[in-house]
Order: sequence, then structure tokens, then C-alpha cells
Amino acid sequence: MAKEIERKFLVKNQVWLAKSEASIAIVQFYLAVTAERSIRVRISNGDKARLTLKFGSDLNVRDEFEYDIPLDEAREMQAFALGKVITKIRHHVRHAGYLYEVDVFSGDLDGLVMAELETPDRVQDDALPAWLGADITSEIRYSNASLALNGFPHEAP
Repeated sequence: MAKEIERKFLVKNQVWLAKSEASIAIVQFYLAVTAERSIRVRISNGDKARLTLKFGSDLNVRDEFEYDIPLDEAREMQAFALGKVITKIRHHVRHAGYLYEVDVFSGDLDGLVMAELETPDRVQDDALPAWLGADITSEIRYSNASLALNGFPHEAP
């Protein structure tokens, strides 16, 4: 089990794009969602699938368990998805020794760009890259589970 400190931000410009080291095409969906737990399936680049279980109601520190699962079973499970299936391209961008995952959403969430930072420690605000916008860590409507169930969050944080 891994504990993570997770922070999420809106992205205010595309300066990060020139620093992108890698990108992954992601299709993800939820099989169960409550206030304190979620079960998610993620297919990466169409050739690898993982099942993730998250526990805890604090959006920035939760218990997380992940397991590789057979791709054909993941695709079969997609028929049981709650809400909408999320599609996005995840870019890996390094800044000041930390790896940021910048998600560029498509489909129903087209136009949404968020960055996530998962660390074992809390990164001070003055060490964050200038291309980050509003901190939306505690905004439940920007969680991937909420995006799948409720769609694009139209109000600004």
C-alpha cells in the first residue's frame, strides 16, 4: 500500500508542453464510487490495464492499491462503467526534481487541462512551476470520479 500526497492544479498555459518527456493515451472508468472509496480501471496506450482501489475521503492523502489486470478483462469491464468513460493524454513533465502529470482531456471533457503532483512530502508553493493555475486539490468536482459521474465542472474554482 502506498500513501500519497496528491495536489491538483488547473493549467493556465502551454509552457509545460516543451518540457514533456513522455505521453500516455489513457482510457479510464469507474466501477464503484462513494465518498470514501473508488474502484477504477485504467487502460494505458491500448495495451496495459490496471485496477486501482482508493480509500479515504481526504482528496490529498489516501490509501491506494494497484494491480495489473488482463487487457481483455479490462475492456469487458468497461460495459459496467459508472457515468462516462474518461479519455485523456497524460504528459510527464519534470520541474525542480518533481514529476508532474499533465492531463489533457478529450471527448466530453475537451478543453480541461489539469496537472497532478504525487509526492511522499508536501512541495512548497514557491517551488511550483509558473504554468500552474488554481490549486483545485480540495475541489471534489475536479476529481476524476466526479468528472466521470458529473461531467465538466463549469464554475471556476
